Amino acid sequence: YCSKVWGHLFRKPFDGGKRTMDHGSQQPQTPQMPGPFTGYAGPQGPYPGQHPALLRLDEVQREIATLGPQVCSYSGLQSDREYKRMERELTRLLLEIDKVETEGRPELQQARKRAAGEVEGLLRYLEGNATHPSRLAIEELTQEVQNLLNEGVVGPFRQGQAQDAFEISEELVEAVQDVAMRLAQVKTGGSVPLRKARYKALTRVCAVQELLEGRVRTQTLALPLSDDTHEAVQHINQVMAQVSGARCQEVALLMGLSGRDSCAHLARILTELLVELDALDVSSNAAVRNYRKQVVEEINGLLKHLDLEGEGEDTCRYDLAQNDSIREIEAIRGRVSVLREEVLRHGAAGQGTELQGLLTHLDQVGTGRNPCIREARRRAVLEVQALITFLDLWEALGRRNPGSDEPPPHAAVWRVLASLCDLQAQALGFDGKRADKSYMVLEELLTKQLLALDAVDPQGDQGTKNARKQAVKHAQNILSYLDMKTDEWEY
Repeated sequence: YCSKVWGHLFRKPFDGGKRTMDHGSQQPQTPQMPGPFTGYAGPQGPYPGQHPALLRLDEVQREIATLGPQVCSYSGLQSDREYKRMERELTRLLLEIDKVETEGRPELQQARKRAAGEVEGLLRYLEGNATHPSRLAIEELTQEVQNLLNEGVVGPFRQGQAQDAFEISEELVEAVQDVAMRLAQVKTGGSVPLRKARYKALTRVCAVQELLEGRVRTQTLALPLSDDTHEAVQHINQVMAQVSGARCQEVALLMGLSGRDSCAHLARILTELLVELDALDVSSNAAVRNYRKQVVEEINGLLKHLDLEGEGEDTCRYDLAQNDSIREIEAIRGRVSVLREEVLRHGAAGQGTELQGLLTHLDQVGTGRNPCIREARRRAVLEVQALITFLDLWEALGRRNPGSDEPPPHAAVWRVLASLCDLQAQALGFDGKRADKSYMVLEELLTKQLLALDAVDPQGDQGTKNARKQAVKHAQNILSYLDMKTDEWEY
């Protein structure tokens, strides 16, 4: 990837001036020195090997080659220590290049200019990624989660409130899940640093979400047991209390709310707790044995998220073009596209059964704890569901045979549903962008159908109420599908 960036930023690699250092065939040959630059002999006398200016530029070029990959993969912000280090190093190289004496020779000036251009290009690339609107959006969403967790989990724990003394609300879990969804939809434009930043933020938010959901489930268990049950129960209860505190510590660590501890340190503590539990003799009591098993599962659930400090450094984790799960999802989406074309051109012809099978197939696609793959699978599921609901409505309209006693409000709802069926067909076949006039017209027509439904008075008829409610949901789903189809999300 860095080689592509190099070509894009600098067009041609710096060669120390070899392309312009043509001194003619009559000049004496000079000894060659190691490195990419040829020897040089000028009118003022031959230099032994490289010209001093080219020798210095050669040294600078080696430093550029070291810094380049670091810049190309950097995914942080301007305020980060690593950003300031690279910015400082690149600025130093610019000053070093500026000090190179060219003796007024055009060929040396050109070589120096190219070297300076490479460094300036790296500086622009570094700053551009660190200040990109998508990178700032990722940081803003991360801070939103930090505030939620600081208020709902970490703050009470630091104030000395035991984890068991308060409950993690489902509202907090849902709020964190909402942020994870918005993070997964941040556009990266194919930029590897932005993909990397999005992936690293997502893995941590999703890990915290899983920890919180685990805590909500634990709150429903009849734990801990009474100390009188067995002599080992008191020890297990003490471990359970430590595990509760470790959960809060882990949440703080994953979201950057703890500056003292490290994931490795907490992992060592949890592993020691596992050793203590394993040493307990509870073979004579099935209830205590089951209790210990549940506590062990709690600890293992915490340990599996403590390997995230290096997560995101492996390119295959966030650059998903070659991921097997993504390939499987894309193959399913390709088949859905074929079925969609068949339906829109020729109508329903038994595609529903195959579509249900594709939903089952999608449910079996492994995501490997990768939130970006989860989002890709979710979107593919919505594509299948949109086509299924269209077929269901189309068939329902075909079977409809209203009687003379049908209430007028009920008939009004069905008229709206008929219009929604036509509009959904347009949404399924839409292949433009949000700025297109056809998109805005379609969105406006769907909104008008919602208003028409709002104007229907059920007159106390429960069947009409239910039909109107389902029609409103159907219209909203079409709008959501159209929105998803045009949001330009990428892996």
